[in-house]
Amino acid sequence: MAVMVSHALEQGVLVVTVHDDPGSDGRAVLLARISDLVKGHAPTSFVLVLDGPAAADSAVGVVLRVHRLCSRLGLVMSVATHSAPVRRLLEANADAGGTRLVVLARADTAIRLTAAALTAAA
Repeated sequence: MAVMVSHALEQGVLVVTVHDDPGSDGRAVLLARISDLVKGHAPTSFVLVLDGPAAADSAVGVVLRVHRLCSRLGLVMSVATHSAPVRRLLEANADAGGTRLVVLARADTAIRLTAAALTAAA
C-alpha cells in the first residue's frame, strides 16, 4: 500500500506530512518512510503533521514509534493534527521516559514552537 508523505524544511525544522490513512497494512511502510527521512536529514527537531484522513487511529501507533526513535536520537518532536480524539490518544500514550511529545492542533503553531525550542536550546 502506498501512503502519501511529503516533507520540507521550515525554520530549521524537518516537517513531514502524512496525507493518507495508512490503515493496518500501511503502518510498517509509513514507519519506514518517516524513520528514513528523520535519519537521512538528521534534523535537530521534527514536526509530524497528520493531515485530514491521516488522522486515524491506525497512525497513532506509528507516531508513538517515531516518538521513541526521536527520543533515542535526542530530537524535539511535535505532532499536529486537527483530530481531538487522536491528540488525546497521543498524549495519553506517549512515552514519558524520553523527550516530551508535544501534540497540537495546528501545523503552523507546531513548527513555530518547535523552531523556538530549537533556538532556545542553542
